[in-house]
Amino acid sequence: MKNTKKKISNKEIDLSLVRRAKKGDYRAFDLLVLKYQSRVIATAFKYVKEKQLAEDIAQEAFIKSYKSIDSFREESSFYTWVYRIAVNTAKNYLVSAKRRDEVVISNLSEDDSFYPEKSDVDSPQDLLKASELRDLIFETLSSLGEETRTALSLREFDGLSYEQIAEIVKCPVGTVRSRIFRGREMIEDVVGKHMDNNSINQNTKIS
Repeated sequence: MKNTKKKISNKEIDLSLVRRAKKGDYRAFDLLVLKYQSRVIATAFKYVKEKQLAEDIAQEAFIKSYKSIDSFREESSFYTWVYRIAVNTAKNYLVSAKRRDEVVISNLSEDDSFYPEKSDVDSPQDLLKASELRDLIFETLSSLGEETRTALSLREFDGLSYEQIAEIVKCPVGTVRSRIFRGREMIEDVVGKHMDNNSINQNTKIS
């Protein structure tokens, strides 16, 4: 007769360690840290762009997760939970250090739909327009509601799937899609109006 012993899943292993950590087993939590530390650091690095700072944020995220381990819901994924804490910690740092605009602009610079082609940016006047456009995009992002901004950031900056985002923000996939669509639409609308106004101003000067 074949051995039909069930293979223990990764989630079940994590859950076992979490349960031990809830009972005060520091070593169990250390194992979770060792398992996910590099991934959490990589996540923080996407936001702060500095290795040492990313490591500090990851450490803070794990400290926060340990302190609030009793609030962890066992139907959730431990990594998804600590990922959210790390992202929020990184964002809080950027806000307090007034560096968020620099990071967001850096992340958005690859999106051709929001910026002129590099070949079009030749003169100092064009460079100024590109800078104004980046500032406008940042202001629009900042004005979005927290739920919409979070969903859009996780999709565009972190490259997560709709399903992954839904698990992180604890809402249906359809809601995530709607938030992302709404965020993109608002940014494209603002950028479109900005480009139209520039075109009108140029035509006025020429005439």
